[in-house]
Amino acid sequence: MLVTGNDILVPARAGKYGVGSFNTNNMEITQAIIHTAERLRSPVMVQMSEGAIKYGGQDLANIVIDLARRATVPVALHLDHGSSYASALKAIKMGFTSVMIDASHHDFEGNVKETKRVVEAAHAMGISVESELGRLGGIEEHIVVDEKDAFLTDPEEAVQFIEQTGTDYLAIAIGTSHGAFKGKGRPFIDHARIEKIAGLTGIPLVAHGSSGVPQEIVERFRKAGGEIGDAAGIADEDLQRATGFGIAKVNVDTDLRLASTVGIREALAANAKEFDPRKIFGPAREVMSQVIEHKMRVLGSVGKA
Repeated sequence: MLVTGNDILVPARAGKYGVGSFNTNNMEITQAIIHTAERLRSPVMVQMSEGAIKYGGQDLANIVIDLARRATVPVALHLDHGSSYASALKAIKMGFTSVMIDASHHDFEGNVKETKRVVEAAHAMGISVESELGRLGGIEEHIVVDEKDAFLTDPEEAVQFIEQTGTDYLAIAIGTSHGAFKGKGRPFIDHARIEKIAGLTGIPLVAHGSSGVPQEIVERFRKAGGEIGDAAGIADEDLQRATGFGIAKVNVDTDLRLASTVGIREALAANAKEFDPRKIFGPAREVMSQVIEHKMRVLGSVGKA
């Protein structure tokens, strides 16, 4: 069933479990996300970035919407990192049931102003809104933040921001980084900050930059000829602890990109003469399903539909 973000995240926040919000760019990724959610009886959010909208347009959105409406579990279609009021309105017109306005690059007052505009328009249409306060390091399409400029979300500012904007859920900077983690070992997660913000605000919180690919997939990626550093990404136990404190939405993108590449490379390595796309993209869908299942079990959303 196609629902709003609030329909999924408010129960998750109350139940102290997390819901994966998985980025899609094509039919196979969308099928892997929603079919895995149905099999595991998990609520799920499918998100499209502005880049995905440019790539797949209304066609891709319609695939998500159709599968969501026919699903027997709650599914929301979310705009990831909407860069403007116009972008959010475009997504709403396309049928999205949740939108993000990322004005975190503005100062506090500018962020409030831009977010409030989107909240007012979206709420008039019954659509939920995500916003961001604080900035993450790394790169995500048009969002580029140098590590030296990244800063963590201030709990008191979070309270003021929510009161002044009416945002439904808030992405907070807690130490994670957009894209594949580039550092050594695992990134530092400020759990005390999550707990404090959650206690002061009460609304669902969002973790971006939460890639943490299972080691088996990493090894398969390398074996298939891929190059990846030694960084391990977010530990499963860190995600579980974060959801217990109030992180209700966890963004997942890099994990699926790597998993898809593993499936494609393995299929071509097994038969270099293969040219049937079904026998190339089908295996990619299967590997992505494995990663999605792993993430849903880690977040505790299995059986929560």
